[in-house]
Amino acid sequence: MKNDNKKQHPPIDKTVEEKNAPAIEPLTKDSPKDNVAENNATDDPRIATLEAKLAALETELAEALKREKESEPRHQADIANMLRRTQNDIEKAHKFALDKFAIALLPTLDNLEKALETDNHSNSTLAATIEGVELTLKSFQDTIKKFGIEIIADTNVPLDPNLHQAMALVDSKEYQPNHVVTVMQKGYKLNGRLLRPAMVTVSKDSKEKT
Repeated sequence: MKNDNKKQHPPIDKTVEEKNAPAIEPLTKDSPKDNVAENNATDDPRIATLEAKLAALETELAEALKREKESEPRHQADIANMLRRTQNDIEKAHKFALDKFAIALLPTLDNLEKALETDNHSNSTLAATIEGVELTLKSFQDTIKKFGIEIIADTNVPLDPNLHQAMALVDSKEYQPNHVVTVMQKGYKLNGRLLRPAMVTVSKDSKEKT
């Protein structure tokens, strides 16, 4: 026969157990364990070295960017100047490519002009020849003008050392002092550049007349 008089224990109050249980604090980022790890990481000399290198590299990069920004306008100006000089050189090469050829033609022009000066224009038998030479000279002069060659042959203009070569001083009442009286040999320019100065006689200065 079962003993129904067994002592029955009252039910355990879980609330009381939870109250009496020791409190367990959750780990947070500020917990002592983490603080210790963090302090150990900060104290590592290798990390300090790497951080110093990083800071130096950032400073160097900032300085390089600053220099590049400051030098950019100067580089652009240098490139623009280089392009301008190259364009000028190309233009000059086109303009003055005929320099040597034009200079080689000048003696032919001189000979045609001398032939007309020495020929006897009153001789009827030479009329056709003289006319042919005149037409040839005119055609020659028209052709060289098309290629930018200019003739220097004006008289009664101030003596210009850049255009004229004075061969003699002459007395003249018609011209002011230091003016071109006669042109002994014509001068020529190619696109504004002197090919050959004109050989001229020049009126004397008033001081030289007295």
